[in-house]
Amino acid sequence: MSGRPRPEPVQVVKQRRDAALDALVQGIPYVAFLGIRFERHGDELTAVLNFSDKLIGNPLLPALHGGVTAAFLETTAIIELGWSMLWGEVESGRIDADTLAAEGLPRMPKTIDFTVDYLRSGLPRDAYARARINRAGRRYASVHVEAWQDNRDRLYAQATGHFLMPQSRDG
Repeated sequence: MSGRPRPEPVQVVKQRRDAALDALVQGIPYVAFLGIRFERHGDELTAVLNFSDKLIGNPLLPALHGGVTAAFLETTAIIELGWSMLWGEVESGRIDADTLAAEGLPRMPKTIDFTVDYLRSGLPRDAYARARINRAGRRYASVHVEAWQDNRDRLYAQATGHFLMPQSRDG
């Protein structure tokens, strides 16, 4: 018999991951207003902007409002950064739903600048986005986000953002 601890059941790990992600997302009220949700596969997140008529900017086309697209991309970037900050603690079991309820979420990154490239009109249907962290240091992070609708290879928008990272709880 080895002194290695027994691994946690996969259901426990999954519940802890989902609870941490839910707490992170609920910490940004605008996410619920826009109807954004996040699907998690391991440590990879995909943001989903569920279509609603209130998201239309130009009813003649109809097309998603540019501000909605920008907010969707920026929110995806911020949640990705927050998720990457929490991942190690969630995986180690140091953070769970009870800890988050008692201590609250860590402070979120603050946007320094955010540039959106509108590549084509957002159609009146669900949209998806994924963020990739190019650099995340103690003080600064750079993130690239891509959004698509029906075909992952046909982006309708992309963005690059720079964020001021919060100081850790410890220091």
